Amino acid sequence: MAYNGKIFLQKVIDIQNITLEHKRRGATQRWIYRELIRERFYIAESTYNRYLALPAKAMLRKLLEAEQKHPRLFD
Repeated sequence: MAYNGKIFLQKVIDIQNITLEHKRRGATQRWIYRELIRERFYIAESTYNRYLALPAKAMLRKLLEAEQKHPRLFD
């Protein structure tokens, strides 16, 4: 299977979910990045901040809808 962005979007969603979970507990984004994200995902802090700004769930939903409508394009 060719790389089509689903893996990337799932990674971004995982990072966003980790951040939301710990922000509810009162942690800062900087602490979350340094203690939880940096060593697990090997991304820079600027990349982390950019990932948090992406509407990844909506993008993944659109990608999956397009894949269902036109499955031959994603083979």
